[in-house]
Amino acid sequence: MGSATREALTAVRDTLAQQAGAVDLTVGEELFSLARLLGSSTQLRGAVADPTADASAKEALVDRAFTGKVSGAALATLRTAAVQRWSEPGDIVAGLEEAGVRAIAQSAPASLSVSDELFEVGRAVSSDAQLELALRSKLAAADAKVGVVERLLRGKASDQTTAIVRQLVHDPRGRSIRESLRWAQQVVADQKQAVLATVTSAQRLGSAQLDRLRTVLTARYGKAVSFNTVIDPTLIGGLRVRVGDDVIDASVATRLADVRLQLI
Repeated sequence: MGSATREALTAVRDTLAQQAGAVDLTVGEELFSLARLLGSSTQLRGAVADPTADASAKEALVDRAFTGKVSGAALATLRTAAVQRWSEPGDIVAGLEEAGVRAIAQSAPASLSVSDELFEVGRAVSSDAQLELALRSKLAAADAKVGVVERLLRGKASDQTTAIVRQLVHDPRGRSIRESLRWAQQVVADQKQAVLATVTSAQRLGSAQLDRLRTVLTARYGKAVSFNTVIDPTLIGGLRVRVGDDVIDASVATRLADVRLQLI
């Protein structure tokens, strides 16, 4: 990700935060629709993301095209995205998609953990090869894959999680469904001012163990910690913790493998 895109994303996030009282599930879905529209129209995307165009002209273009068609919060977010400089024109599509995920996470009830639900969707996908194939197939129409998602999640996941997963399968943008779900989880966690840690252990961890681990990770990353927990008996014992690109591997299986390598 280029520095211009990082700065643009910060501006988009700030605008979304300023709209807090007006942001709801509908706003998130509108931002997804705008991302898909710009992704499918080279001409529109070029006009909105043109770094050489006058910012006020781009704002005027956005207003003419979308006033009255999307909510004020979605329009304000798109207007901000349009006047930013992006490292690549296509980055504005990713920026609007991220804004949609953040809008949904921002407006979700405190009692709902969208991150946990996304993790469970990922588990369901990874445990069913046919389902994963159906969702990642380039031959299947987007609407057909969205239909699979709606049937899979009906009555099992919140409207918020369903909306995010629908977007991920409708417009994968070169990502696998597993990668997309992990990315969405990280965005949701970041929106909640937390980091996402995937903890793999040989057996289920107790609440006291998780609390100690949370204390260590909070001190290390300076943020609250949201956990995904995975059971993998092949680790034998110990833990493997992944936070973003950081991997802390203290599993017995890895230690034994290291010993074997040293002996060889």
